[in-house]
Amino acid sequence: MTILTPTNNTGAANSGLPDEAALNRMASEFFALVPGAAQAATQFLPSFSQGNTPEAPPSARTLVHDSSSAQSKPSVPASGVPQNAGSSIAPSRPQAGGASSSTPYYFVGQEHGYPIADNSLDSLAAQGTGKQSGASAFNVPGQEQLQRILGELYPATSATSAPAQQAGGSATQPAYYFQQGEQDYWDQAPRAANPSLAAPFDINAVRRDFPILAERVDGKQLVWFDNAATTHKPKSVIDRISYFYEHENSNIHRAAHELAARASDAYESARKKLAKFLGAASEQEIIFVRGATEGINLVAQTFGKKFIGAGDEIIVSHLEHHANIVPWQQLAVEKGAVIRVIPVDDSGQVLLDEYRKLLNSKTRLVAVTQVSNALGTIAPVHEITALAHAVGARVLIDGAQAVSHLRVNVQALDADFYVFSGHKVFGPTGIGVVYGKKALLEQLPPWQGGGNMIADVTFEHTRYQPAPARFEAGTGNIADAVGLGAAIDYVERIGLENIALYEHALLEYATHGLKSIPGVRLIGTAHEKASVASFVLARYETAEVGKALNDEGIAVRSGHHCAQPILRRFGVEATVRPSFAFYNTCEEIDRFLAVVRRLANNRK
Repeated sequence: MTILTPTNNTGAANSGLPDEAALNRMASEFFALVPGAAQAATQFLPSFSQGNTPEAPPSARTLVHDSSSAQSKPSVPASGVPQNAGSSIAPSRPQAGGASSSTPYYFVGQEHGYPIADNSLDSLAAQGTGKQSGASAFNVPGQEQLQRILGELYPATSATSAPAQQAGGSATQPAYYFQQGEQDYWDQAPRAANPSLAAPFDINAVRRDFPILAERVDGKQLVWFDNAATTHKPKSVIDRISYFYEHENSNIHRAAHELAARASDAYESARKKLAKFLGAASEQEIIFVRGATEGINLVAQTFGKKFIGAGDEIIVSHLEHHANIVPWQQLAVEKGAVIRVIPVDDSGQVLLDEYRKLLNSKTRLVAVTQVSNALGTIAPVHEITALAHAVGARVLIDGAQAVSHLRVNVQALDADFYVFSGHKVFGPTGIGVVYGKKALLEQLPPWQGGGNMIADVTFEHTRYQPAPARFEAGTGNIADAVGLGAAIDYVERIGLENIALYEHALLEYATHGLKSIPGVRLIGTAHEKASVASFVLARYETAEVGKALNDEGIAVRSGHHCAQPILRRFGVEATVRPSFAFYNTCEEIDRFLAVVRRLANNRK
């Protein structure tokens, strides 16, 4: 770990702080990473001028200075990708009085390429003087000044939130790269090269919320790029589950004692949070299950058995996870129904024109994923649902890969059913949700029998509870339902719109880097994508790539991802699948790209 604390004649070393010259040098390096920023920086940094760039310390990122221009640029290797195209640390938000809570400068303290939050300028100042100090006091631009400079440099890409909505709900301009043309995407290279500039939250603070990110694998700092398989849990979720078992543990409902009341309140509070999170009309439309897989099976065994018969048709897309294929195959065999498949184009996006041809009066159900777990493709579920309803069919949306990346409103989607798993959205494993329209749920039979789901039982007849209790037989996963509620609280505090913006910037950065590596073939290149970057590397098995990455502490998924049909559509049996979450950083992506590039250069 490197902390710059040079001595000087002003007593800066006594406070544990770099002197002004060192701070100017470090700020110069920061502005050198932002193309075109040099001219704007000179008004704040007198030493930052053509031919007078301070010498970088040995630990700093390599920079080259173009003597023909006032612009410093990151050095570009033969691959064509800047080796250090920007820090992943988001600028800190000002506190009351203008002081920043943490520094936006990546080079204050690093270990293995990772920002060390405790070594911020402010924390160093606190160690030396016992008080906080804003960066601007050292002739380095503060937060407001940085935002103004960046806004002047890149006015079209400086927004950190979704676009403003016009009357009627239409956006005035695209918010993400996948809503734009290819040329528009590459024209936004400054933002793509440095997603931290648009990150609307403090990435260091976020990372500290996830204890497992401090884990080491074979002595290497863990990099978790397996988020499409499962996401890690913030301390608030872990603590909430512990608190339940320490203070509230009881079976719910039907008891007169205090702990039962506490447990029931916590469980039903979580249900209300989930209803709000999904935009449901009522918490009675939220059913707790073990996960998306169990949720789809629930719908197959209730709606499917009641409303689908011989000769009826079920439509799925080519993008589906096995969990949204196998239950419908089993039902089709049992009922004599037929399964139709929506094809995809060469980018991995569903073909709506072909889908329209599949719809007919025999279509009873359309079951599609909102986001592909294997490719990251975002399917046009609004259009798919509207077209299905036009022929009288019901729609189930598998949202397992969507809810952690996109704002979902089931009423706006007009979905009949929506399912997802808690562990994909920073919650516990073994808990998930089925949303169903209340009027539809009331028509469905229960799918399991037992306690909790009954209103009255005799040996001759059983009367069932209304939804959702009708579908929650026995003792449910009470503690993890409460934990899922805490995960939703955490995600909502950060804001899904903020998460989406940052994750898409990470995806742009990783995609740009992967495209530059010889032998890499990206699988799934639709413009409408969530943060998944599946690929294969020529002359390597995917397991070999996964092992090489694991040797460096980098966790990715390699295999068929329980989505064999879509991978075979692209002529492969497996891919390497890095998938990103809002606690990931550019430095982590740099480590990942370095391993893939090394493998490509040492090709067998």
